[in-house]
Amino acid sequence: MTRPGPARAVEGFAERVSIRAGEPLGLRVSTTCAFYTISAYRMGWYAGMRARLVWRSGPLPGVLQPKALVDPLTRMARAEWRRTAQVDTSDWPEGSYLLRLDTTDGQAQRFVPVTVRSSSATGRTVVVNAVTTWQAYNRWGGADLYRGTTGKKGSRSLQVSFDRPYAGENGAGQFLVYEAPLIALAEEMGLPLAYTTGVDVARDPQMLCGAAAVVSLGHDEYWSPEQRRHVTRARDAGTHLAVLGANCCYRRIRFEASPVGPDRTVVCYKDDYAKDPGYQRGSLPTNDFRRAPAPDPESSLLGVIYDGYPVDAPYVVTHPDHWLLAGTGARAGDAFPHLVGVEYDRVNLAHPTPRPIEVLAHSPVVCKGRPSYADTVYLSLPGGAAVFATGTMRWVEALDATGPAGGRANHGLDARAGHFTRTVTANVLSAFARGPAGRFMPAQDNLAAHYRDTATIHGE
Repeated sequence: MTRPGPARAVEGFAERVSIRAGEPLGLRVSTTCAFYTISAYRMGWYAGMRARLVWRSGPLPGVLQPKALVDPLTRMARAEWRRTAQVDTSDWPEGSYLLRLDTTDGQAQRFVPVTVRSSSATGRTVVVNAVTTWQAYNRWGGADLYRGTTGKKGSRSLQVSFDRPYAGENGAGQFLVYEAPLIALAEEMGLPLAYTTGVDVARDPQMLCGAAAVVSLGHDEYWSPEQRRHVTRARDAGTHLAVLGANCCYRRIRFEASPVGPDRTVVCYKDDYAKDPGYQRGSLPTNDFRRAPAPDPESSLLGVIYDGYPVDAPYVVTHPDHWLLAGTGARAGDAFPHLVGVEYDRVNLAHPTPRPIEVLAHSPVVCKGRPSYADTVYLSLPGGAAVFATGTMRWVEALDATGPAGGRANHGLDARAGHFTRTVTANVLSAFARGPAGRFMPAQDNLAAHYRDTATIHGE
């Protein structure tokens, strides 16, 4: 992307977050130019390149479509646009895609993300694009699930729609920062991969059947109860879970239809859940998973639980001899500046926590004046599955850190942090692809070494 151009010069969205190869893909594009083109790039690893051109359209007639419509009750912004293109995807391989819209006058470009989902996950490591979290932070039309026109919480949306472009990263949402680096590494490793989205995992109870592992990427905050239920069922049946971020499975959402199709609206009232008509009709509250009136802390699935925002702290290795850290060269007490941030997770035995669980890094942090820790953990389960959780949101971003520390790129992470995270991630993905790591390499519980007082209080 070299020419984003002025606002509204060109932008668009896909009518579905994912398709199967061969299914038609409808696009709704708005542009001030008379003509535009669509280029479909499959994101991955191609001898060092991150993308391959799969298809390109000829010039298509442009139309300037209406501005955002905002629902007065929920403050949800959406684009009531007509379809401008339908793409034949017959020859598109499975994977994560960025479609690039180019005005033919050379003045503007924008991305449109879409997933060509896999037909089967059996024996594969499943990459789950966190599209609901991308949408939660999407301010196209003036509001997201955090703030609206006043810039304050009271003006935030209570629902957000996939029927609109992404405002961030030139239309790519959070994909390029929190997901693309991991996909490149996994494809470079040659692992058998499958691709899907959180929407599809929620919709299809069979999506994860037989999967070797499920990968939650850098920022995967918004889950429906159905997605959580299906991932938990897969984990308990022997599918590994790699959580390569923090703040995972924190917000509970519900999907509703839009005029474009099913599951196009993400409902999350948060503290205002009692005002949610769905909740009033008997649906679960769309608030944080851990909170009343239906508490179900994410730690029962992940082993760790979200603990705070914002932090910027060194990542401190405490268990360098663990097999997952092989090849890193790390020693006890080694610190990697800036690797813990901007949100973090920890073990907290005040919440349900699977055992045995092994802490590999125990990093001191101070969040809004409160001292705490960020934990990287490995845990094993009776069905043979294992869970690895990094405890920091910057893990996937750090995979791309190759230069000296400092600067805005990668939050100042350096090549040393990049080598460490790439090596550990490769160890995790390789082990999880080979078989039941939780049975062959069970966790050696060491919580008492890090949480003596809490362990005693809770009888652990």
